Amino acid sequence: MCKISFDHIYHAGEVVAQSDLYVHYQNQDMLLQYNSNFLHFLRMPSLEEFEQTAAYLHDFHSRHGQHHVKFTFPQNIKPTEELIKHFIENNYNYRYLELFTIKPSEFPCVEKDSNISIQFVTENEYMDYSNLKYQQDVLFGSEFAKAQRDVYKKDFQNPNKWQIVSYFRGNISGCVDVIIGKGTAEIDNLFVLEEYRKQGIGSMLQQFVMDHCPDKLVILVADGEDTPREMYIKQRYCYRGFQYEVQKVYL
Repeated sequence: MCKISFDHIYHAGEVVAQSDLYVHYQNQDMLLQYNSNFLHFLRMPSLEEFEQTAAYLHDFHSRHGQHHVKFTFPQNIKPTEELIKHFIENNYNYRYLELFTIKPSEFPCVEKDSNISIQFVTENEYMDYSNLKYQQDVLFGSEFAKAQRDVYKKDFQNPNKWQIVSYFRGNISGCVDVIIGKGTAEIDNLFVLEEYRKQGIGSMLQQFVMDHCPDKLVILVADGEDTPREMYIKQRYCYRGFQYEVQKVYL
C-alpha cells in the first residue's frame, strides 16, 4: 500500500471547485457537517491568499445557508506566524490533528471483561446506538443532531460503514464507527459515556475492530493536544504526521 496520509481519511464532501491553491469540498446532503464542507489548501497560502480564499468560502457558504468556514492545510507544515496571528486576531479556532496507524496484530491484546459486551449494530441495537449518538451530537445544536440521524440511517445500510456498540452489564456504554477502505479500516468517533469510563471499554471496542480487520491497516486521527492521543501511543499506534486546521462560526 502507498504511504498513509491524511488523504486516506474519509469525508463525505464532493469537490465543487479546485485550483492550484486549494480543493473545495461540499456535502449538499449535510450542510451543517463541518468536516464535509471545507476547503483544503494544497500548499501553504500567504496571508493575502488566505484572506481572499476565506472571503470566497464565506460568500459561498452564506449563499447555501451555512454559517461556518473551515480550512485544512498541507500535512506536516505549520502555518506561518503571520497566519497564526491572523487566526487569533480574527477569532478562528485553530488546532492540529495527528494521524496514527497500527497493524491489528500489533495491538496489545485486551483481557475480556464479562461485564462488557461488544457487537455490531443490528436492528435490535440501532435505537440504543442512535440515542447515544444524539447525546454526542446535541452538544453542537439540536438541528445538527437531528440531521445527523439521517446520516446514521444511511450508514447503517452501507456495508463499508460499520457501527459498533458496547454494553456494560446490559446498559449501553459506548460506540465506535469504522470506515472500511482499500486496505484500511478507519476508527472514527470512538466514544464512551462518562459514567463508564476507565473500565477498559474503549480498549475493548478497539480490540473488536482489530479482531474483525486482521488484514487491514487500522488508521485514526486524534487531536494533537488532547489526552486520547497518549492512550493511542501506549497502545502501540505509529505516529504518521500532523495537519493544522482552522474554522470559524458566524453567529
